Amino acid sequence: MPDSFKTIAFIAEGTYSEKRSKFLAFAIPVTTVDEVKQYVAEYQKRYYDARHACYAYMLGAERTEFRANDNGEPSGTAGKPILGQINSYGLTNILIIVVRYFGGIKLGTSGLIVAYRQAAIEALEQATIVERTVDDDITFAFEFPMMNAVMKVVKDMNPQIISQGYDTDCTMTLRIRRGLMPQLRERLLKVDGLQVTE
Repeated sequence: MPDSFKTIAFIAEGTYSEKRSKFLAFAIPVTTVDEVKQYVAEYQKRYYDARHACYAYMLGAERTEFRANDNGEPSGTAGKPILGQINSYGLTNILIIVVRYFGGIKLGTSGLIVAYRQAAIEALEQATIVERTVDDDITFAFEFPMMNAVMKVVKDMNPQIISQGYDTDCTMTLRIRRGLMPQLRERLLKVDGLQVTE
């Protein structure tokens, strides 16, 4: 299981023209299919006068959830070349929409493939590519006298503290990069009386 992935920091735009057809490309960071649907609907509405709004997306650190949509262009000439660029950049949690304004001259299937691929590249060239980690949470309870031992582990391993509570027992939720979780869990379990709750 990967514990990091590459995505883009914010929306980036690019344009490409071929035989008077204009291609507007938008690379958008997303995390869910619902977000993808919202953006696609929003861009189709914004560019309602365009002939096509084709797109592809990739989701998840494992890069297993993806889709390509030709939106009325000949099969495989738009969504696939866009998805191909997402793959060649090794990105995920990304949606690329390419809006086409038809210029009156047909491009043919190979011309369309080149144009959609190039439009996607133009947007990606403007994007800020960032590496993100896949993080997991651990929640546990312990008695107050063990606070120093717990805080030593936190100081050494530097996880993010998501929540902490001090009632009769103390509780804490920590978040850390997936690859470091086994080590964090092992160190916490060495603290006397500490109970992992989830």
